[in-house]
Amino acid sequence: MKKVMLFFAMLSIGTLCWAGSAREDATDRLENSTKVLHEIMGMPDKGIPEEVLEHAKCVAVIPHMVKGGFIFGGKGGKGVATCRTADGWSAPAFITISGGNWGLQIGVEAVDLVMIIQNEKGMQKLLSSNFHVGADASAAAGPVGRHAEAGTNWKMDTEILTYSRAKGVFAGLTLEGASIRQDSDSRHAMYGRKVTTRALLLGKVAVPSAAQPFLAEIRSAKAQAVAEGKAEAKSEDKK
Repeated sequence: MKKVMLFFAMLSIGTLCWAGSAREDATDRLENSTKVLHEIMGMPDKGIPEEVLEHAKCVAVIPHMVKGGFIFGGKGGKGVATCRTADGWSAPAFITISGGNWGLQIGVEAVDLVMIIQNEKGMQKLLSSNFHVGADASAAAGPVGRHAEAGTNWKMDTEILTYSRAKGVFAGLTLEGASIRQDSDSRHAMYGRKVTTRALLLGKVAVPSAAQPFLAEIRSAKAQAVAEGKAEAKSEDKK
Protein backbone atom coordinates (compact mmCIF):
# COMPACT_ATOMS: atom_id res chain seq x y z
CA MET A 1 0.00 0.00 0.00
CA LYS A 2 2.86 2.34 0.89
CA LYS A 3 4.50 1.63 -2.47
CA VAL A 4 1.28 2.49 -4.29
CA MET A 5 0.94 5.77 -2.38
CA LEU A 6 4.60 6.58 -3.06
CA PHE A 7 4.07 5.89 -6.76
CA PHE A 8 1.10 8.27 -7.00
CA ALA A 9 2.97 10.92 -4.99
CA MET A 10 5.93 10.74 -7.40
CA LEU A 11 3.55 10.82 -10.36
CA SER A 12 1.86 13.97 -9.00
CA ILE A 13 5.23 15.68 -8.46
CA GLY A 14 6.30 14.75 -11.98
CA THR A 15 3.06 16.11 -13.43
CA LEU A 16 3.45 19.40 -11.54
CA CYS A 17 7.06 19.75 -12.73
CA TRP A 18 6.00 19.10 -16.35
CA ALA A 19 3.14 21.60 -16.11
CA GLY A 20 5.44 24.25 -14.67
CA SER A 21 8.07 23.67 -17.36
CA ALA A 22 5.50 23.66 -20.18
CA ARG A 23 3.92 26.89 -18.91
CA GLU A 24 7.36 28.48 -18.67
CA ASP A 25 8.07 27.47 -22.28
CA ALA A 26 4.71 28.88 -23.41
CA THR A 27 5.35 32.17 -21.59
CA ASP A 28 8.85 32.45 -23.08
CA ARG A 29 7.39 31.88 -26.53
CA LEU A 30 4.89 34.70 -26.06
CA GLU A 31 7.69 37.02 -24.91
CA ASN A 32 9.92 36.09 -27.86
CA SER A 33 7.04 36.56 -30.32
CA THR A 34 6.35 40.00 -28.84
CA LYS A 35 10.02 40.94 -29.25
CA VAL A 36 10.09 39.72 -32.87
CA LEU A 37 7.05 41.82 -33.81
CA HIS A 38 8.43 44.89 -32.03
CA GLU A 39 11.78 44.64 -33.81
CA ILE A 40 10.25 43.97 -37.22
CA MET A 41 7.92 46.97 -36.99
CA GLY A 42 10.89 49.09 -35.93
CA MET A 43 12.51 48.55 -39.34
CA PRO A 44 11.52 51.65 -41.39
CA ASP A 45 10.58 50.87 -44.99
CA LYS A 46 11.27 47.16 -44.47
CA GLY A 47 8.37 45.97 -42.30
CA ILE A 48 4.92 44.60 -43.03
CA PRO A 49 2.88 47.12 -45.03
CA GLU A 50 0.00 49.02 -43.44
CA GLU A 51 -2.52 47.56 -45.90
CA VAL A 52 -1.49 43.98 -45.08
CA LEU A 53 -1.92 44.49 -41.32
CA GLU A 54 -5.23 46.29 -41.87
CA HIS A 55 -6.46 43.37 -43.97
CA ALA A 56 -5.19 40.60 -41.63
CA LYS A 57 -7.67 38.07 -40.29
CA CYS A 58 -5.09 36.34 -38.07
CA VAL A 59 -1.42 36.84 -37.25
CA ALA A 60 1.01 34.04 -36.33
CA VAL A 61 4.60 34.45 -35.14
CA ILE A 62 7.20 31.67 -34.91
CA PRO A 63 10.36 33.04 -33.27
CA HIS A 64 13.69 31.34 -34.02
CA MET A 65 12.42 28.73 -36.46
CA VAL A 66 15.28 26.43 -37.48
CA LYS A 67 15.68 26.12 -41.24
CA GLY A 68 18.25 24.27 -43.30
CA GLY A 69 20.45 21.20 -43.05
CA PHE A 70 22.93 19.14 -45.03
CA ILE A 71 21.62 17.59 -48.28
CA PHE A 72 18.17 17.15 -46.71
CA GLY A 73 16.65 20.50 -45.83
CA GLY A 74 14.16 20.95 -43.03
CA LYS A 75 12.33 23.49 -40.94
CA GLY A 76 10.66 23.46 -37.57
CA GLY A 77 9.61 25.70 -34.73
CA LYS A 78 6.94 26.69 -32.23
CA GLY A 79 4.90 29.86 -32.17
CA VAL A 80 1.65 31.60 -31.32
CA ALA A 81 -1.35 32.82 -33.32
CA THR A 82 -4.20 35.25 -32.69
CA CYS A 83 -7.27 36.11 -34.77
CA ARG A 84 -9.35 39.23 -35.10
CA THR A 85 -12.74 39.08 -33.34
CA ALA A 86 -15.60 41.49 -32.77
CA ASP A 87 -13.98 42.47 -29.46
CA GLY A 88 -10.40 42.79 -30.67
CA TRP A 89 -7.66 40.15 -30.96
CA SER A 90 -8.24 36.69 -29.48
CA ALA A 91 -6.30 34.97 -26.73
CA PRO A 92 -3.26 33.45 -28.46
CA ALA A 93 -3.24 29.79 -29.47
CA PHE A 94 -0.03 27.77 -29.59
CA ILE A 95 1.13 26.17 -32.83
CA THR A 96 4.05 24.20 -34.23
CA ILE A 97 5.46 24.17 -37.74
CA SER A 98 7.48 21.44 -39.39
CA GLY A 99 8.30 20.33 -42.88
CA GLY A 100 11.02 19.28 -45.26
CA ASN A 101 12.38 19.96 -48.70
CA TRP A 102 15.08 18.56 -50.95
CA GLY A 103 18.14 20.45 -52.04
CA LEU A 104 21.85 20.91 -51.66
CA GLN A 105 22.01 22.86 -48.43
CA ILE A 106 24.79 23.27 -45.92
CA GLY A 107 24.36 24.87 -42.52
CA VAL A 108 21.53 25.57 -40.15
CA GLU A 109 19.90 28.96 -39.86
CA ALA A 110 17.45 30.34 -37.30
CA VAL A 111 14.80 32.63 -38.76
CA ASP A 112 11.90 34.56 -37.27
CA LEU A 113 8.70 33.82 -39.17
CA VAL A 114 5.51 35.90 -39.37
CA MET A 115 2.39 34.61 -41.11
CA ILE A 116 -0.51 36.87 -42.03
CA ILE A 117 -3.74 34.89 -42.55
CA GLN A 118 -5.76 36.99 -44.95
CA ASN A 119 -9.26 35.57 -45.11
CA GLU A 120 -11.92 33.32 -43.59
CA LYS A 121 -10.74 30.26 -45.50
CA GLY A 122 -7.23 30.67 -44.10
CA MET A 123 -8.61 31.15 -40.61
CA GLN A 124 -10.63 27.93 -40.86
CA LYS A 125 -7.42 26.07 -41.71
CA LEU A 126 -5.76 27.56 -38.64
CA LEU A 127 -8.73 26.40 -36.54
CA SER A 128 -8.20 22.82 -37.70
CA SER A 129 -5.83 20.46 -35.89
CA ASN A 130 -3.39 20.21 -38.80
CA PHE A 131 -2.95 21.58 -42.32
CA HIS A 132 -0.27 21.72 -44.98
CA VAL A 133 0.84 24.93 -46.64
CA GLY A 134 0.36 24.63 -50.37
CA ALA A 135 -1.87 21.53 -50.33
CA ASP A 136 -4.56 22.80 -47.91
CA ALA A 137 -3.93 26.55 -47.86
CA SER A 138 -2.17 28.68 -50.44
CA ALA A 139 0.75 30.85 -49.33
CA ALA A 140 2.97 33.47 -50.91
CA ALA A 141 5.86 35.67 -49.87
CA GLY A 142 4.31 38.91 -48.60
CA PRO A 143 5.12 42.40 -49.87
CA VAL A 144 7.59 44.40 -47.78
CA GLY A 145 7.64 48.15 -47.05
CA ARG A 146 5.40 50.83 -45.61
CA HIS A 147 2.88 50.24 -48.37
CA ALA A 148 1.99 47.31 -50.61
CA GLU A 149 2.47 48.46 -54.20
CA ALA A 150 -0.77 49.11 -56.03
CA GLY A 151 0.11 46.75 -58.86
CA THR A 152 0.72 43.69 -56.68
CA ASN A 153 -1.92 41.00 -56.24
CA TRP A 154 -1.26 40.09 -52.60
CA LYS A 155 -5.01 40.05 -51.83
CA MET A 156 -5.84 37.61 -54.60
CA ASP A 157 -6.99 34.16 -53.38
CA THR A 158 -3.87 33.65 -51.24
CA GLU A 159 -4.77 32.51 -47.73
CA ILE A 160 -1.40 33.19 -46.09
CA LEU A 161 1.30 35.81 -46.60
CA THR A 162 4.65 34.80 -45.14
CA TYR A 163 7.62 36.84 -43.93
CA SER A 164 10.98 35.87 -42.49
CA ARG A 165 13.86 37.65 -40.78
CA ALA A 166 17.36 36.23 -40.65
CA LYS A 167 20.59 38.06 -39.82
CA GLY A 168 18.79 41.40 -39.87
CA VAL A 169 17.30 40.90 -43.34
CA PHE A 170 13.49 40.93 -43.55
CA ALA A 171 11.80 39.49 -46.63
CA GLY A 172 9.06 37.24 -47.92
CA LEU A 173 9.45 33.48 -47.47
CA THR A 174 7.91 30.48 -49.21
CA LEU A 175 6.72 27.72 -46.87
CA GLU A 176 5.51 25.22 -49.45
CA GLY A 177 4.92 21.82 -47.86
CA ALA A 178 5.21 22.95 -44.24
CA SER A 179 2.82 21.34 -41.76
CA ILE A 180 1.14 23.57 -39.16
CA ARG A 181 -0.35 21.87 -36.10
CA GLN A 182 -1.89 22.76 -32.76
CA ASP A 183 0.53 22.62 -29.83
CA SER A 184 -1.67 20.86 -27.29
CA ASP A 185 0.96 20.62 -24.55
CA SER A 186 1.52 24.37 -24.42
CA ARG A 187 -2.20 25.09 -24.70
CA HIS A 188 -2.99 22.77 -21.79
CA ALA A 189 -0.22 24.29 -19.69
CA MET A 190 -1.44 27.85 -20.26
CA TYR A 191 -5.23 27.41 -20.38
CA GLY A 192 -6.08 23.97 -18.97
CA ARG A 193 -7.19 20.78 -20.71
CA LYS A 194 -10.77 21.86 -21.43
CA VAL A 195 -9.82 24.81 -23.66
CA THR A 196 -9.61 24.17 -27.42
CA THR A 197 -7.65 26.03 -30.07
CA ARG A 198 -10.92 26.80 -31.81
CA ALA A 199 -12.37 28.45 -28.68
CA LEU A 200 -9.20 30.52 -28.29
CA LEU A 201 -9.05 31.86 -31.84
CA LEU A 202 -12.78 32.59 -31.93
CA GLY A 203 -12.38 34.86 -28.90
CA LYS A 204 -14.29 32.68 -26.42
CA VAL A 205 -11.49 32.54 -23.84
CA ALA A 206 -10.23 35.36 -21.62
CA VAL A 207 -6.74 36.60 -22.43
CA PRO A 208 -4.24 35.57 -19.70
CA SER A 209 -1.91 38.23 -18.29
CA ALA A 210 1.11 36.51 -19.89
CA ALA A 211 -0.41 37.12 -23.35
CA GLN A 212 -1.37 40.79 -22.88
CA PRO A 213 2.00 42.21 -24.09
CA PHE A 214 1.81 40.12 -27.29
CA LEU A 215 -1.67 41.39 -28.16
CA ALA A 216 -0.62 44.94 -27.25
CA GLU A 217 2.25 44.59 -29.75
CA ILE A 218 -0.17 43.41 -32.45
CA ARG A 219 -2.32 46.50 -31.87
CA SER A 220 0.77 48.72 -31.70
CA ALA A 221 2.17 47.30 -34.94
CA LYS A 222 -1.04 48.12 -36.78
CA ALA A 223 -1.22 51.63 -35.25
CA GLN A 224 2.43 52.27 -36.08
CA ALA A 225 2.02 51.16 -39.68
CA VAL A 226 -1.02 53.41 -40.12
CA ALA A 227 0.77 56.39 -38.51
CA GLU A 228 3.82 55.94 -40.73
CA GLY A 229 1.58 55.68 -43.76
CA LYS A 230 -0.15 58.96 -42.91
CA ALA A 231 3.18 60.71 -42.27
CA GLU A 232 4.47 59.50 -45.61
CA ALA A 233 1.31 60.70 -47.38
CA LYS A 234 1.67 64.18 -45.83
CA SER A 235 5.29 64.29 -46.91
CA GLU A 236 4.30 63.45 -50.48
CA ASP A 237 1.58 66.13 -50.45
CA LYS A 238 4.11 68.80 -49.48
CA LYS A 239 6.38 68.00 -52.42
